[in-house]
Amino acid sequence: MQKEKIIGKVIATESKPTTIDNFYFWTKQDLILNPFDVVKIEHINNSVSYGVIEEISHITDSVSFLSNFISSDFGDINCSGNTNRVGMNYVYGKVIYNTENIYLPLQNDAKVSLADKEEIIKALGLLKEDSEYGLVCGYLNMYQGMDDCAPVRIPVPMDTRFLIGPEGAHLNISGISGLASKTSYAMFLLKALQDKMMAAKDDNKDDVAYILFNVKGTDLLSIDKEPDKISKGEGNYSDIVDEYKKLGLNPTPFKQVLYFYPYSDKNQNNTYANKNNILREQMDEKKAFYYKFPCNQDNKENLDLMFSNIDDSNQTMDAILNFIAIDNMFQHENSWEEFIKKIDNKQQAGSADSKKEITVQSWRKFARIIKSNINGKKLFDDVKMNNEIELIDKINEIKPNDVYVIDIARLDENMQNFVFGNVIRYIYDLKLGGNEGCNPPSKIIIFMDELNKYASSDIPKNSPILRQILDIAERGRSLGIILFAAEQFRSAIHDRVTGNSSASAYGRTNAIEIEKKDYRYIPQVYKNIMTRLEQGEYIIHNPAFRTMLKIKFPKPIYKESK
Repeated sequence: MQKEKIIGKVIATESKPTTIDNFYFWTKQDLILNPFDVVKIEHINNSVSYGVIEEISHITDSVSFLSNFISSDFGDINCSGNTNRVGMNYVYGKVIYNTENIYLPLQNDAKVSLADKEEIIKALGLLKEDSEYGLVCGYLNMYQGMDDCAPVRIPVPMDTRFLIGPEGAHLNISGISGLASKTSYAMFLLKALQDKMMAAKDDNKDDVAYILFNVKGTDLLSIDKEPDKISKGEGNYSDIVDEYKKLGLNPTPFKQVLYFYPYSDKNQNNTYANKNNILREQMDEKKAFYYKFPCNQDNKENLDLMFSNIDDSNQTMDAILNFIAIDNMFQHENSWEEFIKKIDNKQQAGSADSKKEITVQSWRKFARIIKSNINGKKLFDDVKMNNEIELIDKINEIKPNDVYVIDIARLDENMQNFVFGNVIRYIYDLKLGGNEGCNPPSKIIIFMDELNKYASSDIPKNSPILRQILDIAERGRSLGIILFAAEQFRSAIHDRVTGNSSASAYGRTNAIEIEKKDYRYIPQVYKNIMTRLEQGEYIIHNPAFRTMLKIKFPKPIYKESK
């Protein structure tokens, strides 16, 4: 415990009084403080209040800018004034905690000092490092740059009850492409969670499985491999290992990983995994499979997913899909070719159904969309080889701590919609008990980057994928389906998705984005900091924390693509 360091006193004026929530204090001009630093303040009845710094200002006795200009001999930059200006720094902070739950306004002249590590942990409401609910989500650096005070480094445990339930669920990560490292932060949290769950000895604790969608190149296609000599960089790999050890995490890649790739043949390459022989090695190790969509009732019922980005305000496509689901004509196809032939028959003039409910023109529109997605694509075929599977079968087999990586990066947007929508429907049915004989983990986490493709405010309201995501956001916590999602711009995501995410992580973004309504509750200085965050830095919010926190996290410990 460091010796108490007094850094200033509370000031309360007629124009700027202290309140239950806010306070000001003066401090030395050369004292280096930063937003998010925590200070402690003497209060009544021998209690202590803790506050977090939001803004730092400097004022002088100059009445106006013009006064300063005149006192420098009307703008002579080499002039030294006859008298020095009286100046001071004052700090604006927000009260976050009082040791005796006394929240009267802080009194004028109350002493302000730096808090030590244990006091910071208590003030922020952080769990203890050995807490059964604590999940390391990064670390804090406070009091950086002070000559006479050692910086304080604190691992930050996030309360899992407010991340994967039962108190709250879902995580939303936002930030500009590349620099914000959204995928890296999501994978850091998932790695920490897998470590924690695999080390748990309590049989009654939640068991968790993970389904990750690879949407960019080969980003997530080697997460069970240690970094090779090239990706280790110039001697910094050992530093990364040290960072993981300091945070109490295993400096090893993910365990129990399986990879699923869209089926490809010699004429059709549906994955980037052929680079560097990734796919061949994983097939040899029995860690990879090709997935297909045979012509069966389940997959035909999911054809509506191909219309996710099409505005069907008249619900004609829905009507056709309902017709296909119940009409005997469409119950016995052995292949997608047979199915499409039957669709073609419905397009012929005079072949509309007898009740005239669905026009030939509607059937033709339906056929165009279905053919463009199915014709000539080997992804739509029967499972024939040992390394070929149907995704629903593997999802039914998922066990605690399993990590499934489903590759959709090279598929076109409609096919990405179809695969993603299929998987979340499978998971939803599995958790509702729709698959007899299956015993899924109590929690299944789905990680999806580029959420804007599926839950943007611009997506048609009738989109089946949007409906599914909204259902998971609102009911997923009770079912044990947890969504970890990332996007470039939080403001573009449907309000019901972000509103139901109990944890949020804000990476670097631009000045236009921070002025949107999604950021209106965030203090202006924090918003400004968001525009200049560095890689490996995030501002996080969780109901278990008493304030927003600016954290850092280490680089991934698995092999990354280049």
